[in-house]
Amino acid sequence: MEPTLHEGDRLLVLHGAGPRVGRMAVVRLPPGPDGPRPLAVKRVTGRDPSGGDGWWVERDNPREGVDSWQVGAIPPGDVQALVLGRVPGRRALATMALGTLLLSRRRRQE
Repeated sequence: MEPTLHEGDRLLVLHGAGPRVGRMAVVRLPPGPDGPRPLAVKRVTGRDPSGGDGWWVERDNPREGVDSWQVGAIPPGDVQALVLGRVPGRRALATMALGTLLLSRRRRQE
């Protein structure tokens, strides 16, 4: 999902939530030629254009990955979770480092 998500980002997801157009979701894509695919994060762009009850999902980088343009609409049961937010990987590490620094300073002052 580059450029939106980067390796090391942490996602806050809500399992069982219905997909929302324009938001990212964790989906199970159909098996590929080499077997099952891992769960993927895709942007929900609408309902199945053929009139089915599935969801059309797309990647943010059209040069990489798999989306509904290759595999068709995703059945409702294969939408695993709604992405509520993300914590960038570097920020997460910086936040942890800052918390450790503050904790060690507090312990020294006690």
